[in-house]
Amino acid sequence: MRIGIDCRYVRIGRHDGISRFTAGVVAHLPQRHDYILLVHDERQLESLPSDLPWELLPAPTEPGEPFVARTVNRLGFDAVFSPMQTMGSRGRRYALVLTLHDLIYYRNRTPPREFSWPLRLGWRVFHLSWVPQRVLLNGADGVVTVSETTAGLIAEYHLTKRPVTVAYNAADPATPRLGGTREKSLVYMGSFMPYKNVETLAAALPLLGADWVLHCMSRVSVADRARLERLAPASSIVFHDGASDDEYLSVLRSATALATASYDEGFGIPLVEAMGVGTPVVVSDIPIFREIGGDVAEYFDPTSPSAVAAAVRRLEARWDDASRASIAQAGRFRWESSAEQVVRAVEQAVARREDRGTD
Repeated sequence: MRIGIDCRYVRIGRHDGISRFTAGVVAHLPQRHDYILLVHDERQLESLPSDLPWELLPAPTEPGEPFVARTVNRLGFDAVFSPMQTMGSRGRRYALVLTLHDLIYYRNRTPPREFSWPLRLGWRVFHLSWVPQRVLLNGADGVVTVSETTAGLIAEYHLTKRPVTVAYNAADPATPRLGGTREKSLVYMGSFMPYKNVETLAAALPLLGADWVLHCMSRVSVADRARLERLAPASSIVFHDGASDDEYLSVLRSATALATASYDEGFGIPLVEAMGVGTPVVVSDIPIFREIGGDVAEYFDPTSPSAVAAAVRRLEARWDDASRASIAQAGRFRWESSAEQVVRAVEQAVARREDRGTD
């Protein structure tokens, strides 16, 4: 088959979650079809396999996105896979599989800060009702999501009549930690949006002791930095303000744990990254983290700094076993498996479309 892979959400520079999912799947596509990458900027190709052909399309933020199928039709695809659910489907002549990563913005409606104000306004309006989501998903032949947790929510809210396939997020392989000193430190990788609840991690530091440090790896605003510093002892939070991959892995390999107190998440790639190098995780007790961390992680009530400190103490008591078990748990999440699930979803979508055409 001739399959178009929508890569227009691949970021130029550092990946976000959707960009990483796209690049991870594309790099591990099973070699039984012809794949064509769809980009809106040639610089996106720097993060994608160089041996695959590509075509230019308008950016997905352009006003004509609802009608992009008219352009895609001319490329002669049997099917298209998109890592988002917003790709226009009107008038298409090919099978289409869309991706819904999570429903987090129905519960936390603050749009991503990097969006322009018209996009932020549209984002808020879109998430006021389930109807727009249902329209988008039912415009496809199949839907992919990245966890059983989200698949369950899609079913609970009756968001689509189309088959739903789970293709897990994963992390790029990294060498596990081999001995070395384990520092009294926690690592946080993520944004500082309200639902991320980094404040609870900061407030747990004085309960752990004066020698504990929290490493915050992502870019941080002056206001967020000042707010968190007021909650913790002086110099107990280290702001890396946008660490490189090498710096992140170095800090992660020497830490006692990766920690996150999020009230809600779509997945949790940092958990897989940490477990993959043998660094256990202490995380809020929410369904998606239970799905990722299994029996290996330590869980806590995200409203309670004392619960965070208690979870860290429990982890310390079994750290060596937890480190070994974490590596095995991370092995459940592999890009090869995810890419296979995506392609199977596309193949099934093509078959269903052909069957409907012969009715």
